[in-house]
Amino acid sequence: MFHGGIWSKLQNFYKWYVLGLVSVGYILGELGHYLIGTTSKVTAEDLHYGDKSCMLNATHLTLSQLPVVCEKVNSSDMCETLTLNGSRYCEWGYNGLGIDYQVLAGPAFMAVFTVVGVILGVAADRFNRSRILSVCTLIFVIAILLMGTVKEYWHLVLLRMVMAAGESGCNPLATGLLTDLFPEHQRALVLSIFNWGIYGGYGIAFPVGRYIPDLNAWGLSWRVCYYGAGIIGLVIAALTFLTLREPARTTIGEEGAGNAKAGDSALESGKKMPQVTIWHVIAQPRIILLCLAASIRHCGGMTFAYNADLYYRDYFPDVDLGWWLFAVTVGIGSIGVVVGGVVSDKFVSKMGVRSRVLVLALSQLIATLPAFGSVVFGPLWAMITLAISYFFAEMWFGIVFAILVEIVPLSVRSTTVGVFLFVMNNVGGNLPILVDPVSKAIGYREAIMIFYAGFYGISSIMFFLTMFLMDGPVEKSEATDDKPSGLDNRAFSHDELRNGRTNENIRL
Repeated sequence: MFHGGIWSKLQNFYKWYVLGLVSVGYILGELGHYLIGTTSKVTAEDLHYGDKSCMLNATHLTLSQLPVVCEKVNSSDMCETLTLNGSRYCEWGYNGLGIDYQVLAGPAFMAVFTVVGVILGVAADRFNRSRILSVCTLIFVIAILLMGTVKEYWHLVLLRMVMAAGESGCNPLATGLLTDLFPEHQRALVLSIFNWGIYGGYGIAFPVGRYIPDLNAWGLSWRVCYYGAGIIGLVIAALTFLTLREPARTTIGEEGAGNAKAGDSALESGKKMPQVTIWHVIAQPRIILLCLAASIRHCGGMTFAYNADLYYRDYFPDVDLGWWLFAVTVGIGSIGVVVGGVVSDKFVSKMGVRSRVLVLALSQLIATLPAFGSVVFGPLWAMITLAISYFFAEMWFGIVFAILVEIVPLSVRSTTVGVFLFVMNNVGGNLPILVDPVSKAIGYREAIMIFYAGFYGISSIMFFLTMFLMDGPVEKSEATDDKPSGLDNRAFSHDELRNGRTNENIRL
């Protein structure tokens, strides 16, 4: 990529620059994704969608001072008669919830995100990933900008679909690029930092969506949130196009070390092994169970992400938790992401990929009980238990994809990531729509407990079962012991045999 002199010395810094660039782009994409959750109330008031309810409109009052809590009134007429010292303290209006919101937040986004993600995953295995990523970034950035101009509910739905199409390429494309740039002992940490973009964008959405609309800058209210994110995104899109370059594709993990001797003997005997396809890979029981476990865990995270701001506003309307939620999701979540990546990377060299799955199972198990606390307790203890839960819960995403890229062959790596995301997002991204009917049957808090904390616990059990399907530490052949870790395995070397020729040291 760089040749000679100072450029050669800067090569090691370049890969960290790439990590920073694609991570910031991912954060902006996720900010645009989750802004609807924190701006939904004011957006619904402007565009007229979703449910209406009785809500507290006097910020100087606490719930203990109210003769009747606004949220317990189900009639507009009664809501308007509630007074304290001769002054009305409740208002009847759009609360940002309802099936319209759940469709907008989940299925409208996920329907496109998952399908296009698979298509882009296939394209990434065949074409220049950096150029495709540049185009994807530009698409979702423009969609975010245009969201600030919408006049109707369906405009917002359409633009979220366009944004989903662009953002769907971020994970499979960037994962492939980063995997080729970084060695095995840094891989889980690097992918954790990148995938923290989900939680970074989500966390930043709390203060942006809560406080910027109240400023009503230039009379734009909630729209300025999308304009600001879009303008910054245009800069990132330009840098991605101008500075991102395609690295050499490398074999890693089991493909780079496992079954090396078997691969060598096959090559020496001149036998051509059968071609591995995407169907061979995704049909493996360990891939299927890992995907299902990740889907359940993703549902828990998405349920909280789509409902956290609205939930705490609904149950604690007299307490401003915006900055607390930001601090927990971005601050504590960041520490959890790094710790999860470091712990996983430390153990993988001794215990193999199985150790990564063990870290997954234990982290989600520990996170489950405090997750229940975050929806059961009052504001103070809710934030304390949420912080504890977040520290352990957010270890999961980067580790999952470190596992995935290490157990699939190079030739279908990005395609596998795309298919994996397709299933994970269709299940985990769409199941939260059930929160609305379940909440109307048993209560909003109870519905959140089931789909958020309850699904954390279920995923931990499924990750634990997945661990028994994974291989232990790989045994590297003597011929490859002195080569960089994770770059020279021929377990799937038949993928690289073309026209009867054997290329033992191929570098795509």
